[in-house]
Amino acid sequence: MDVKEILANLSEGTGISGYEHGLADYLEQHCPWADEIRQDKLGNLIMVQRARNAAEQPYRPKVMLAAHMDEIGLIITKIDDEGFLRFSTVGGIDQRVLLAQEVIVHGKTDLPGVIGAEPPHVQDPNERSEAVPMDELYIDVGYDSKEQLAELVRVGDLATINRKVVHLGGSLMAGKAMDDRAGVAVMLECLKALATMNHIADVYAVATVQEEVGYRGAITSAFGIVPDIGIALDVGHGDMPGVPEYLTINLGNGPGIALGPHVHPSLHKRLVQTAKEWNISYSLEPATRPSGTDAYAIQITQAGIPTALLSIPLRYMHTPVETLNWDDVRKTARLLAQFIAELDQEFVEGLKCF
Repeated sequence: MDVKEILANLSEGTGISGYEHGLADYLEQHCPWADEIRQDKLGNLIMVQRARNAAEQPYRPKVMLAAHMDEIGLIITKIDDEGFLRFSTVGGIDQRVLLAQEVIVHGKTDLPGVIGAEPPHVQDPNERSEAVPMDELYIDVGYDSKEQLAELVRVGDLATINRKVVHLGGSLMAGKAMDDRAGVAVMLECLKALATMNHIADVYAVATVQEEVGYRGAITSAFGIVPDIGIALDVGHGDMPGVPEYLTINLGNGPGIALGPHVHPSLHKRLVQTAKEWNISYSLEPATRPSGTDAYAIQITQAGIPTALLSIPLRYMHTPVETLNWDDVRKTARLLAQFIAELDQEFVEGLKCF
């Protein structure tokens, strides 16, 4: 199956933080480029591609790639007597995008629903210009009594936005949870490319869990692998109207190569050098503090891991219409594969100091 199609299926799939097992099972069936695949106790999916001609390699550094597969979502907190479902959020959802969304409530069976609120006609005039508070939103699944609905839905059940991927002009794709299933797609494309290349590294491509609620999957998987190099793959803010240029990365121009205190300077320098040598377009993504990505968790594992971060430009982050350019996924994967293929013992061991 083409990786672009895999990304579309991942985007439309369900995997709220802490409940990613369905996605892990799907990926396990659709990654033929790994020599070993396993799930750890927290639910991280670890896809391992050994060094080419591994038996002949006396030196085999471990490179860990990390992209989180979890998504933000909703959790049911109450069933009203009238049959409406009250909810809260899992992860950082902007409540302003929820009103009028179609959802799927994952109860005993999947139930279609809509998020409603009082229409403007019956609101107080002062309320019409304000976002509807979270405690006034509800999910309507079409049942008119608590007793009927309680047989199908329980407090603690999850709900996700019901959204199909839309293919826009050129190579643009829009859908939910591209943050960070686009990063997972980069890992698959990278493994696919590396399968045809010689490299000395054992590559651990980890689809991590629970990033949206605190990097938990990256913390545990990095501790278990203890890589020589860690590279997090996440999304960065794509260019869009109303957002200052210095806060964005241009769609179509390849990955953002991060630099800052969460990135090992030698890794940053080598990634930029590799991009220039292979004529892969990129942007610089400066950050003055550790980013809200798996990079932070990897960097501070055990005695410290030399870490880098590559960002796929993404518009409308944490909304149901996250938009990316597929060419950026391919460019990021190509840069990553070339970087890994060119690793040698001198460079890796030199990362022990700046």
